[in-house]
Amino acid sequence: MGSKLQKLTVEQRYQAQQVTLGSPRTRYGLLARLLFMTMDLVYGRRKTLSKFKVLELIARVPYQSWENVAYVAITHMYADRNFARRVFDRVKEAREAQDNEMWHLLILEELTHARGIKESFLLYRILPQVIAFTYYHICWFLYVIKPSWSYLLNAQFEDHAEHEYMEFVAENPQFESEPFKSLFEEDYASFESMADLFRQIGHDERMHKEESLEAIAMARFQ
Repeated sequence: MGSKLQKLTVEQRYQAQQVTLGSPRTRYGLLARLLFMTMDLVYGRRKTLSKFKVLELIARVPYQSWENVAYVAITHMYADRNFARRVFDRVKEAREAQDNEMWHLLILEELTHARGIKESFLLYRILPQVIAFTYYHICWFLYVIKPSWSYLLNAQFEDHAEHEYMEFVAENPQFESEPFKSLFEEDYASFESMADLFRQIGHDERMHKEESLEAIAMARFQ
């Protein structure tokens, strides 16, 4: 399962958005629905840069939990070279996805700061860490019991994020003419507009979702 993350052209990003907008959301399980409901109750149903920032903070958590479990597994099973190699490959994939989510978070942090958006320290600093801490242990526990359960939860989370970003662009047509400038362009990518930025992030989330679904399929044959 190699990384599918890729930077698209302007036209490809637009087409990716249309595909997402024309596709139904995944049927979410109880844990995913509980998480999304909690975020809507605390941060409101409206899509905002601040809410997306919380989303990205949480999005890194499953990959961190998988990496932690994988390193423990390698430590105890290093003599089995084939097993160790498979696990290490998963660690690399989790790290790539985690880094990708980090760039999303840093860019969103930069955007909220540049716009002078005021945020409650409790709601946007403390509470997201509490949610992330809880979500980490849920993902870790599911992964230890049955990896496919944790992959499925992540796929549902990423599906939610994919649709939220693509809908965010559709709801804000002014993004089409708003230029994107960032200190992180060399690390992530450059875009002609804010609309293109969010379309790319939405596409990244789709790729994370597909990688988790692919991991589920692979787990069935191991």
